[in-house]
Amino acid sequence: MSEAFKCSFCNNYFVLTSQTHSEYKASFSSPNRQYSRTDADGVPYTPDSEIDINFYKCPRCDKVSVSLTGVGDQFVNRKMNFNPISNAIQLPSYIPEQIRNDYEEACLIVNLSPKASATVSRRCIQGMIRDFWQVNKRSLNDEIVAIEDRVDPNVKQVLHSLRQIGNIGAHPEKDINLIVDVEPGEASKLIKFIEYLAEEWYIKRQHTKELLEDINGINESKQKKRKGL
Repeated sequence: MSEAFKCSFCNNYFVLTSQTHSEYKASFSSPNRQYSRTDADGVPYTPDSEIDINFYKCPRCDKVSVSLTGVGDQFVNRKMNFNPISNAIQLPSYIPEQIRNDYEEACLIVNLSPKASATVSRRCIQGMIRDFWQVNKRSLNDEIVAIEDRVDPNVKQVLHSLRQIGNIGAHPEKDINLIVDVEPGEASKLIKFIEYLAEEWYIKRQHTKELLEDINGINESKQKKRKGL
């Protein structure tokens, strides 16, 4: 099965083909080399510093996403988005602006500073809890406890996990020589959880509200017709 890609501009999923995806590799010794692991003589090409450049063209909106990934000792774990500058999805405007801003910031710095991204994700989650569930306690831990009988037990556990991971960036360890890092992939999963809660809490509620209003509107129209209005 072909791999699918989600457009960062319109959230459309599309299959990666030669018309929607191109990949190139560039290095100091061969900056224009196309995707290849061997040179013209078939000799393996293994530079110590190389950039993978991926282009994704969405067939729906026709916009091009570009990502850069480092390969080799000098660029290890280096990954960034060139266009758009983050993988943030477009959250609906009925989600409070501060929550959307925190989410976008967490996405923007996830590769530059995963630990800081995790901290912002923690703040974003706290804002979501305060707004959606209308609770405001002394700490995020107290706020999670206040809603634990209203959310799925698994979600409650993940909320506590995200809170603790976010604390790594917000508070230094008692032993200042102890270094606990947050990896980009780990910080990205926290962002995915924010997107999950946005869907489960805000978007589903809005869709339900619109559905109920539509049904009531249909009924009102039918009753008017029955009365000859």
